[in-house]
Amino acid sequence: MRLLFIGDIYGKVGRKMVEDYLQKLKNYYKPTFTIVNGENSAGGKGLTEKIYRMLMECGADAVTMGNHTFDNKEIFEFIDRAPKLIRPANYPDGTPGVGMLFLNRNGVEVAIINLQGRTFLPAIDDPFRTADALIAEARLRTPIIFVDFHAETTSEKVAMGWYLDGKVSAVIGTHTHVQTADERILPQGTAYLTDAGMTGPYDGVIGVEREAVIRKFLTALPVRFESATGRGQLSAVVIDIDEATGRATAISRRLINDDHPFNV
Repeated sequence: MRLLFIGDIYGKVGRKMVEDYLQKLKNYYKPTFTIVNGENSAGGKGLTEKIYRMLMECGADAVTMGNHTFDNKEIFEFIDRAPKLIRPANYPDGTPGVGMLFLNRNGVEVAIINLQGRTFLPAIDDPFRTADALIAEARLRTPIIFVDFHAETTSEKVAMGWYLDGKVSAVIGTHTHVQTADERILPQGTAYLTDAGMTGPYDGVIGVEREAVIRKFLTALPVRFESATGRGQLSAVVIDIDEATGRATAISRRLINDDHPFNV
C-alpha cells in the first residue's frame, strides 16, 4: 500500500496548488489513498463545505484538520455529513465530527487518526491516551494506521512518534508549516516526519503576508494578518506500507515550488 499525504493547505494559493498538482502527483506515485490536511484552507483558518468538496473533486480521499477546525463557523453546518472529514480525536466528548476514519479499497483498509498536541495549543484531552484507545479499536479491523499529529512543538511530535512506534504505520506531524528533513522509519516499523510542511504561499511567513508579520515583530502591536499571495508551494509525503504487517517500508518527502518544480 502507498499513502500520499499533503501538508497543511493554506488559503487560495494552497488550493490552487492542489488543483494544479494533486492529480499529477497521484498519476506519478499511484497512491492507494490520498490524505490532505485542510484546516487552513479557508483563508488560513478553517474549512468551508465548498472547499471540502473541491478537495474531494481534486482527488483527496480524506481531509484531516487541526486547531483551526472550528474557526470557520460554517463547519458546524456540514461536519456531521462530511463522510471523509476528520477533526482531532482528542477534542472533548460531544464535539461534532469524528477523529478516526476507515477507508477501504479493493479489500485493503486503512485507519486514519487525527490528533492535536497540547503544548502551546488549547488544553484539550490527552492525545497520547486518546491514541491508545483509537489504535486498539482500529487494530480490530486493520494493521494499517496513519496518524496526522497536529502539534506546535517538535518535542511533543517526536515523543508521539516514539510512543507509537510499532503501534501504527505512520506518524506525520502538521501545523508548523515548514517541512522538516527528519523523515525516517523508526525501529519497530513506524514511518515518522516531524512536519509535512505547508501547501500555500511560498513567499509569505508560514502562509501570512510577510510585511504584516514583520511589522508585528517590530512593534509588538496588534496587526491584521492576511493570506499571502503570489507564488505557491506544495508539500507532500509518500509512505509505502506492508499490507500484511502494517509496517512502513519507505518514506520520502516532496516540496514543489518554482525552485523545486514537478515536471513529470
